[in-house]
Amino acid sequence: MSSTNPPPSCTEADAAPTATPAARWPHTPAWLPGGHAQTIWPALWSRRHGGQQPAWRRERWFTPDGDFIDADWIDPPATPCDRYRPLVLLFHGLEGSSASHYAQAFAVQARQRGWSLVLPHFRGCSGELNWQARAYHSGDHAEIGWMIRQAGLRHGGPLLAVGISLGGNALLRWAQEAGRLARNQVRALAAVCAPMDLAASGHHLGRGVNRHVYTPMFLRTMKRKARAKWQQHPGLFDLERALRARDLYEFDDAFTAPLHGFAGTDDYWHRASARRHLQRLRLPTLLLNPLNDPFVPAGSLPGLTDCSAWVTPWQPQTGGHVGFATGRFPGHVLGLPQAVLDWLAPHCEPAHDDGR
Repeated sequence: MSSTNPPPSCTEADAAPTATPAARWPHTPAWLPGGHAQTIWPALWSRRHGGQQPAWRRERWFTPDGDFIDADWIDPPATPCDRYRPLVLLFHGLEGSSASHYAQAFAVQARQRGWSLVLPHFRGCSGELNWQARAYHSGDHAEIGWMIRQAGLRHGGPLLAVGISLGGNALLRWAQEAGRLARNQVRALAAVCAPMDLAASGHHLGRGVNRHVYTPMFLRTMKRKARAKWQQHPGLFDLERALRARDLYEFDDAFTAPLHGFAGTDDYWHRASARRHLQRLRLPTLLLNPLNDPFVPAGSLPGLTDCSAWVTPWQPQTGGHVGFATGRFPGHVLGLPQAVLDWLAPHCEPAHDDGR
């Protein structure tokens, strides 16, 4: 193959966002009814790869403030077309990592296409406590921007970004702050199950079944990390108040907000929410939100009039929260990354500012 011509996966023009053909969408099987089942089952029991776990290569990036980010890479076999190979930057969700079911599924699908993939862990999520007096949060657009720049320095091909849940909202906030300049770094992005209205999602998680199923799961690891952070930096926040938290609102008020310069949970959730700024997006953007997501109430989702012309919203009836299991029992979760990467694939050509 000529070194001057890109491979077929990168030859299509940077077209306007379009909807996925219905036949390609991972339809939820009849044996898995309801948003809660479609959230919990895929995360625990559905197949996430073809039998062999992805072989991650870990790289440590040192941050300007004297901390570190652990980035896990998937490297497909080398080819003469490596200079054109797309790189998928995958930003994980709350308390996620490269071990998460969706991360492994995206890694498998990217490698099968001959694409590279990197998952930069948010601080404290790689298995080692970060060093500085901070953690991570849903609106950390400056950190996202720094990670994107680091990936770009290490990869010469086109960059495509995917954010899952919390990572999706943070990625959107970066793109909103960057405006037209975002397209100079990332060709297109997808936000999957992003809680774009943090107040609506946060309060929703604090009520009913969610309060008894998902909230304790998150708080268990978050409180453990808060205790370790306090031991590392004594007096940094009110540890006892954080440990008494019964929901995410109380925990964010005691820990997340004070560590990251917010006046409290209300200030944090308001300023970090991406929904208010969707008109500022200036690069191809996919918003994927199932209507039965137990974390993100359907009434909080944006409509077309809330979004810029660059945005394609997908709002399927089913899928749960980052579930999307499909196939025969016990199902697999490879349909989600296949559909998302299919949507991103046409956007591999260099960006041209057409004034939109």
